[in-house]
Amino acid sequence: MIKRYKLSPEQVPAENQRSYVEYQGRGVTLFNIDGQLHAIDDSCPHQGASLYGGRLEKETIQCCAHGLRFNLRTGYMLNSKHVKLSRFNVEKTDGRVFIIFPEET
Repeated sequence: MIKRYKLSPEQVPAENQRSYVEYQGRGVTLFNIDGQLHAIDDSCPHQGASLYGGRLEKETIQCCAHGLRFNLRTGYMLNSKHVKLSRFNVEKTDGRVFIIFPEET
């Protein structure tokens, strides 16, 4: 079973911007890259640093703490298939935007 978190219009970032939301005590960073929304757990899989303030270059976010870079579309660390961000699907329906969480989230 999945859970759908409805975003308010204020929570949806403008194009090429980001926003931060909380869902059940978990931080989620939402990116709008050229109109495509990407939602990730706001915790670097390396040591848990926030990714919200990381350097963004197209679809790549760089962790502020140690410089690791991740592809927002796939979640994988660049040049690796062993380290991956937690990503969440984003759904747009009838003008509303939802982040889709697996039940165990």
